[in-house]
Amino acid sequence: MGAHKNGMKPLLLQLLARLARLFARRDPGPLRRILLIKPDHLGDLLLATPALAALRQSHPEASITALVGPWSRRMWQGNPSIDALIDLPFPGFERTPPGHRPPSIVLRLAALLRPYLLLIKYALLLRPGRYDAALLLRDDHWWGAALAALAGIPRRIGHAHPLCAPLLTTALPYNPHEHVTRQALGVVQALQDDRRPTTDDRRPTTDDRPSAIGYRLSAIGYHHPSSSFHPTSAEHAWADEWLAAQLGLGERLVVIHPGTGGSAKHWLPERWASVADALAATPGARLLLTGGPGEAPLVAEVAALMRDPVLTLAGQTSVGQLAALLGRAALVLGVDSGPLHLAVSQGAPSVHLFGPSDQARFGPWGDPQRHRVLRAGLFCSPCGVFDACPRGTSGPECMAAISVGEVVAAARQLLSS
Repeated sequence: MGAHKNGMKPLLLQLLARLARLFARRDPGPLRRILLIKPDHLGDLLLATPALAALRQSHPEASITALVGPWSRRMWQGNPSIDALIDLPFPGFERTPPGHRPPSIVLRLAALLRPYLLLIKYALLLRPGRYDAALLLRDDHWWGAALAALAGIPRRIGHAHPLCAPLLTTALPYNPHEHVTRQALGVVQALQDDRRPTTDDRRPTTDDRPSAIGYRLSAIGYHHPSSSFHPTSAEHAWADEWLAAQLGLGERLVVIHPGTGGSAKHWLPERWASVADALAATPGARLLLTGGPGEAPLVAEVAALMRDPVLTLAGQTSVGQLAALLGRAALVLGVDSGPLHLAVSQGAPSVHLFGPSDQARFGPWGDPQRHRVLRAGLFCSPCGVFDACPRGTSGPECMAAISVGEVVAAARQLLSS
């Protein structure tokens, strides 16, 4: 849930901050119980995993609990840096069809009130946990900041987004163009640096040092921590079995994942088919088209446009099975999506096509020699609008301007290296 233009919201959040002070714990005490708040989807949770590792290393004895949406639970499930996961259906993060509206005024009013009713409900459920600190791992998530405040958590660390800052005790500088992984690492560093007594009567501390968001990786022994996800042994075994049945001796797997959650981030199916045909001609390459639930029609369309038959797996794998398979690929190509970040986490070289997404904020978190981002560089890109081009172009122009030749050249360069 990003910033709202409703002028009443800042006033309402100020009132929530005052109300939270009435029920706050006055003595923060030692850091025994830490709560992470991350409402996003799969790729965003994956990009936050370096921060989880940093938090566990800096607080090895603490009990770390994460609040995540049920839609992304699998991404942190089994992560050794977390002791417990709690599902929470964060309002505003459920993916509903574009243009969906409740049919009546009463239902629309109920939809408007729902975020605040859920806020009270979950704050009351969290209070008995007596958490010592809450880390907000999304910079503009005012609802999560309000939740931590109403739950009486004495240390609340996030970014100084205008709607979040009144509800935090430590607010890092807000830069909407900073990479989300670096932002999350900065929040963890701020918790480690916070040695001052904290009360809810003082104003939020804003750390405005230039290095604060830059995050001092060396402070906890990290040079360039990568994102991480760990498929189970059964998921690895499934990937090995599938590859043994599909690949011949000496063949290398090249994966194209054309789908994503926002239609404006899509590339043209006929261009994916041209790229797949070109790469299929590479000696030893075996092409596979993958897709998640609901992406089977797109995968089928790309396959039908190709000259030769191709392997397809759409909606037939779990997240863990897909990760294990991507980790065995010689190359993975796609648009800005969770599966592409999953490929990076498994060590597979990758090519990412970016249009409306901000590469500086959501680009691959890994070695730039192994992960390439291609974009057309239009004047209006990145706009951050993923459901339709704001300029009304027939098909997002920023995606259409990326040529087949650019993608093939980047792919062949990675394959050869």
